[in-house]
Amino acid sequence: MPRLGLGVWQVPDDEAERVVGTALEAGYRSIDTAAAYGNEEGTGRAIARSGVPRAELFVTTKLWNVKTRSWDRDGVLRAFDASLGRLGLDRLDLYLIHWPRPMRDDFLTIWRTFEEIAASGRARAVGVSNFRPQDLERLAEVSALVPAVNQIELHPLFPQAELRALHARLGIATEAWSPLGQGKELLSLPAVTAVAAKHGRTAAQVVLRWHLHHGTVVIPKSVTPARIRENLDVFGFELDAADLAALDALGSGPKGRRLGPDPAEFDI
Repeated sequence: MPRLGLGVWQVPDDEAERVVGTALEAGYRSIDTAAAYGNEEGTGRAIARSGVPRAELFVTTKLWNVKTRSWDRDGVLRAFDASLGRLGLDRLDLYLIHWPRPMRDDFLTIWRTFEEIAASGRARAVGVSNFRPQDLERLAEVSALVPAVNQIELHPLFPQAELRALHARLGIATEAWSPLGQGKELLSLPAVTAVAAKHGRTAAQVVLRWHLHHGTVVIPKSVTPARIRENLDVFGFELDAADLAALDALGSGPKGRRLGPDPAEFDI
């Protein structure tokens, strides 16, 4: 799995083909979408027209929630097939449970079906998204299959140290959504801009480098060609100990600053 990919959250389907096509031309080889984003078809068109060999691509999508009920096995399999059809693919590289929805108490059923999907070879790997420590522990109690990935909100203002430590212990890769803090105040904080000026880089590049230093897989989203290319250009410099200390300090505090929904409460 590439350490840096393109996320397409909030990219309309009619723009996804252009955005994903630009990223693939720039050198991205990992694309992260989801059924909920409504842009699997546009993403699939870009992949088909890119000319990039399928074996070089890493395509991720996710199982969305059901508004009126909990998931069962047949529903999960139908949703998986529907995502493959929209993407125009015969297999995925990674399939994720989008949210644990603990109030529905159905993610164990979903995971058992994911085990089937992984065993069939139609997904090279399966994982989860937004799972809390207690959710991962419940999976471990009933399944020998460890999620390949847990994709979580993660950025310097919300570093999720406890969860990352659990991932390391269990052998789960940490992947960050909203790695740039949704482009809000994070990128204008003095601690970030000072490190950026020191290295002659942008604030976004510095934050992405912080993630990579900590071993996190990142999927920044942009629809602007220049920024898509800029976000990929983060492998030619390193942060030193002082830089890392300044960025690590932004997340100090007992809970950090979550920007997205709380997985304990989010349903639909």
